[in-house]
Amino acid sequence: MATAAIGFLMLLSYFLSVSHGLVQPRRISHGLSESGKYLTRDELWFNQTLDHFSPYDHRRFRQRYYEYLDHLRVPDGPIFLMICGEGPCNGIPNDYISVLAKKFEAGVVSLEHRYYGKSSPFNSLATENLKYLSSKQALSDLAAFRGYYQASLLVVLCSRGCLCYSMIMCFENFKWMQESLNVKLNRSGKVDNPWFFFGASYSGALSAWFRLKFPHLTCGSLASSAVVRAVYEFPEFDQQIGESAGPECKAALQETNKLVELGLKVNNKAVKALFNATELDVDGDFLYFVADAQVMAFQYGNPDKLCVPMVEAKKNGGDLVEAYAKYVREYCFGVFGLSAKTYSRKHLLDTAITPESADRLWWFQVCTEVAYFQVAPANDSIRSHQVNTEYHLDLCKSLFGKGVYPEVDATNLYYGGDRITATKIVFTNGSQDPWRHASKQTSSPDRKSPFTLFKSVTLSSINKLVLDDTVPSYIITCHNCGHGSDLRGCPQSPLIIEGDSKNCSSPDAVNKVRQHIIEHMDLWLSECRGVLRSSI
Repeated sequence: MATAAIGFLMLLSYFLSVSHGLVQPRRISHGLSESGKYLTRDELWFNQTLDHFSPYDHRRFRQRYYEYLDHLRVPDGPIFLMICGEGPCNGIPNDYISVLAKKFEAGVVSLEHRYYGKSSPFNSLATENLKYLSSKQALSDLAAFRGYYQASLLVVLCSRGCLCYSMIMCFENFKWMQESLNVKLNRSGKVDNPWFFFGASYSGALSAWFRLKFPHLTCGSLASSAVVRAVYEFPEFDQQIGESAGPECKAALQETNKLVELGLKVNNKAVKALFNATELDVDGDFLYFVADAQVMAFQYGNPDKLCVPMVEAKKNGGDLVEAYAKYVREYCFGVFGLSAKTYSRKHLLDTAITPESADRLWWFQVCTEVAYFQVAPANDSIRSHQVNTEYHLDLCKSLFGKGVYPEVDATNLYYGGDRITATKIVFTNGSQDPWRHASKQTSSPDRKSPFTLFKSVTLSSINKLVLDDTVPSYIITCHNCGHGSDLRGCPQSPLIIEGDSKNCSSPDAVNKVRQHIIEHMDLWLSECRGVLRSSI
């Protein structure tokens, strides 16, 4: 016992050192912060490898993460990893993942994406410093963090006094519990907790890609509104806005766009001032901003905020440009938090690290890996035809230099696009979300031998066989179901506590997909443990 206890204390000392001493008694975040919007905002740090693909580069950087263990069943409960995407990660949101954590008695951890927020490897975001910003590096970050966190989980819980009064007693208690569990499950040696990965939007793609590239490190993945298909020219984006808007609203938006373009020729500064966007010197940037503002309503579940006043103005002969500008000022700026500065080249060229650096960083990923160039369709477009391929390429060149170009084909070749060949990934999309056309919208069969299929029938029900033999994809269909509705509820922004579906135009549509998610998770987690559990 003495030898084991000494070894445990040495292990504790090691994890204290590699985490910059920030494992010091970290408390479980009892209660929620900021009126319940976050499960936790307590920052923790991990020493991450800068370049996972070089055997000679040993540089590291501090990467921020969060953990919430209130619901974790010790010692064998699952760990849910909520992947943070293209922006600062300021905590673990109290969305539907908190409901799932309670149901599955899981701990939740969340890792900030490299370069974003406080996880920047460099003091400058000059183009030459962005060479390590890629989805491939991010996936390896997740793999390295998962290994670190799994190994340190015992230390984390013991340092918090979750189970016992002293470190040695804690070690012995955990050792006994693990040995008892191994005997019960007829297994030997150290066994990891079952992990399940989550993400929405770009981080949803990372969740799917992680399961593809590291299937041994996660029992499954939820890929919510996951943009797994890199797209060079993306006219379907604008077409979906028109479809989601409906005929009357679409006609009002198309007429408004023509009036805005005409107004720029007649009185450029006055039109931009009406939108509080005088800093956008380049007309193409302003027109991109005008197009993006209408996207917010459909993407995030508030279509009536835009369409009701626009249709009313058109019917009553009102000023469509003023009606649209009012929507931008009051909803996009006032509620959603959009800023015209986001579209300013002066801002995007700023290489200093600020809370708004995510704008430049995401454009770098767009201009190198995924594109998603939201060009105007050739016919019947809503957005201006000045927002075309040349506009996007010019912006990339202006921001990062001549050598930067989106390697869309290489990205899709590496990951598979929407024909991704993997298992145990749940794809979900909202019917009104324009990004769903870069996601996987149809289920795929999991290729198994006839022997495996026969064997599966003998082990489980037909229902579970069906669940096991597909890479499922679900479309949540309702009037205000947009980006990440399964996790965020309606509207998708601002945050709805626990992703409550009651404000969705069809709560049943959301809840039905959520039940499917639970069924898939229950099966895959039980398979991961090597023992079938009864359905939840």
